Amino acid sequence: MKTSQVKGTTLAILAAIFWGISGTSGQYLFEQKGLNVEWLITTRLLMSGFVLLVFTKFGQKTTIFGIWRNRKDAAQLLVFSMVGMLAVQYTYFAAIKHSNAATATVLQYSGPIMIAVYLSIKKRQLPTPKEGLAIGLAVIGTFLLVTHGDANALTISPVALFLGLSSAVALAIYTLQPARLLAKYEPSVVIGWGMLCGGLVFSFVKAPWDFQGIWDTYTLFNTAAIIVLGTLVAFSFYLYAVRLIGGQKASLLASAEPLAATILAVYWHAIPFSWTDWIGSFCIISTVFLLSRSNRKR
Repeated sequence: MKTSQVKGTTLAILAAIFWGISGTSGQYLFEQKGLNVEWLITTRLLMSGFVLLVFTKFGQKTTIFGIWRNRKDAAQLLVFSMVGMLAVQYTYFAAIKHSNAATATVLQYSGPIMIAVYLSIKKRQLPTPKEGLAIGLAVIGTFLLVTHGDANALTISPVALFLGLSSAVALAIYTLQPARLLAKYEPSVVIGWGMLCGGLVFSFVKAPWDFQGIWDTYTLFNTAAIIVLGTLVAFSFYLYAVRLIGGQKASLLASAEPLAATILAVYWHAIPFSWTDWIGSFCIISTVFLLSRSNRKR
């Protein structure tokens, strides 16, 4: 394997692991330190967006204000920041608070299924056999994950289920909506402004100075892990991996995120994960690989 391939593969896997760490750190802050979800989202988006834009401006020597000079692009960016960036961040971490990092992350990974269904409807085409299999596996996986195979009982709260599936919808919007912007501008510019604008708007819901919970060294460490490792470093590693090995392979390797989140949650938070949970998780994660192969053929 070429050096660039090894480097790209390593960076993509590290990005997935850092995203997994971000989720479990969030669970720790909610359960052990009593942090407010809204405060964490506001702080994460504001700080990450600001640092990412500064890095893009001075580190990559790229203009960051050009996107605002086109009214259509600016309008699309604002929509992305609200219904894409802010929505995916809030629903994901809120799902973690009401369940756990492992379940929330796996449920979010049903997002590619929603993308496949949406594109089939938009193009007025029936799903391919592999897409149909992926949809079936996602349904089975979600059923096993939230019921343990008992149709009469939910193992997570209805609120957690709603938020987890909402994060999957938000992930689909987050992926599809900014496609034109990402083709025209640097991804770090689109993501940076999306984070910053989303954080500014959410500041009216929960101001960054309105902190609730226990603030100590552990709180600082885990908050920094979410902002630095789970956002800035993970995003940078993933983008660099895309350049080295391509978007398709990088996205497949990034699907290690739910596995990383699950392992960390089981061993760090001692979350009981039964055989039905593992099978359900495997079913959902496998849809990423099926959809990737289907898209390659088409």
